[in-house]
This record gives sequence, structure tokens and C-alpha cells, in this order.
Amino acid sequence: MSVKLLKYIVTNSCIRSRVNNMKYMSTVNNDKLIKVTFNKANGDKITAEGKKGDSLLDVIINNNLDFDGYGACEGTLTCSTCHVILDSKDYDALPDKPSDEELDMLDLAYNLTDTSRLGCQIILEEKLDGLEVQVPATVNDARD
Repeated sequence: MSVKLLKYIVTNSCIRSRVNNMKYMSTVNNDKLIKVTFNKANGDKITAEGKKGDSLLDVIINNNLDFDGYGACEGTLTCSTCHVILDSKDYDALPDKPSDEELDMLDLAYNLTDTSRLGCQIILEEKLDGLEVQVPATVNDARD
């Protein structure tokens, strides 16, 4: 694959990802915090809060959670380090299904399941309050 083609793919993925996330941003009252619990492979459970319109990656960054290697591409949909696993009920309740770009990145993720998603693509809504996700034991950075 040529460098020019690779740059085109990455740039368009980044733009598409940001545009999709922007549709959830709002100027209305975002004061209600939404709780998310991250279940780590070692058994630790870490509960944090985010605002409506935040991604799971935003929740981790904004709460200064230390998940080694998580979110290496900063939400540009060019790695798979923010891979999380949801239970079937929560997976089905997400408002958007994974895009082709997300599915391509997930193919490279560690411990992939049928209910895997990238945390940078899961946008919080009030109905997701109390969401629990599994964080795999290790990450696979698709950029390496």
C-alpha cells in the first residue's frame, strides 16, 4: 500500500470518526453524570463518570484512569487499544452499530468477541448509566 493511500485512509477515518461523535455533542444541560464501570482482567472494578456525549475513552482520560496503553491514537480510529467487551444486552442497546472502519480495527484487537467495541466509538447517553465493560488483559496497537 502506498504512503499516499495510507494517509488518505487514515485522514478520512479520523474525519469520519470526529463527525460521527459531534452529532452527540449538545449545548443543552450536560450536568447529569453517567456512571461506567470498567472491569479489568485482574478482577479490579473501576467506576468513573462521564457526561452525555463523552466517549468511553473520554471517561478514562477525563478521570485520569491508568489503563496501560489504552487509547493510544487518542480516538482517531487508527488503533485498537481502547477495545472493550460488553455483555449482549448492553451491546444491543448501543444506539449505533460499529462502522466498517471500527470493525477493521477490531479485527486486530486482543481477545476479540462478538460484543467487542472500541471505547472511542461508544458515546454516552443517559440510558447507558451504569454500563459495565470488560477491559482485556492487554492491548494490541494496530499501528505497530
